[in-house]
Amino acid sequence: MNATLLFLGGLGMQEILLIGFFILIFFGAGKIPEFMKGLGKGVREFKEGIREMNSEPTPPARTTSKPTTTSDPTTPEEEDGKKD
Repeated sequence: MNATLLFLGGLGMQEILLIGFFILIFFGAGKIPEFMKGLGKGVREFKEGIREMNSEPTPPARTTSKPTTTSDPTTPEEEDGKKD
């Protein structure tokens, strides 16, 4: 069975080395470790976020209840004032 990565397709080892060489020349040797460190931090934060999301208990489903209304718009306090 031939194990090829999907995004590499038909690239051989020579093409990959040539691309790596041009990236090294373009970015310089100092920028590549900095880039990889940032990439590693991003992947780590992403995994932590997924882990936190899976570990949090799911909140109970909220039920929406409509307030009960009466046909008389007066409140009990207003009714007390009317009786006196």
